[in-house]
Amino acid sequence: MALQIFVFLLLEDYGNYWIHRLFHHSFLYKHIHYKHHEYTSPMGAAATYAHWAEVLVLGIPTLVGPAMVQCHVVTLWAWILLRQLEAIETHSGYDFPWSPTWLIPFYGGPRFHDYHHEVGGHSHCNFASIFTICDWLYGTDKGYYAKVAAEEKMKTPLGAFTRLV
Repeated sequence: MALQIFVFLLLEDYGNYWIHRLFHHSFLYKHIHYKHHEYTSPMGAAATYAHWAEVLVLGIPTLVGPAMVQCHVVTLWAWILLRQLEAIETHSGYDFPWSPTWLIPFYGGPRFHDYHHEVGGHSHCNFASIFTICDWLYGTDKGYYAKVAAEEKMKTPLGAFTRLV
């Protein structure tokens, strides 16, 4: 069961990355994906708040794994439940330290996806749903890590003073 769900995670993340990135094309964003970005501040309900066509199309990567691998119905239910809980957590705006999602290697989490919404509707970054691998491979995570580095620099007293010089 765990191995199957791990394979489902990989397949879903890769498919979701490309479809989500495609939805940020100006035509698709203007007519479909804009609805999901109406919530600029993070909240769990925004995870499923989307145009019906987006829900339909982004559901495909979620079901590719179970369709390819013959799995027990309980595995399918566990996968769908895990996927929905992860999507809600990613959009929640909170890094819960007790969340089991932090056991997932290369997990992006709420901060990673919040940046995608923070940048705004014409965001060209942080498209992946679970892992950060596709964003790293295709260079769509650079803005996020530049922001993180700038925030870290501002936390140090030296970093704060170097801006004034």
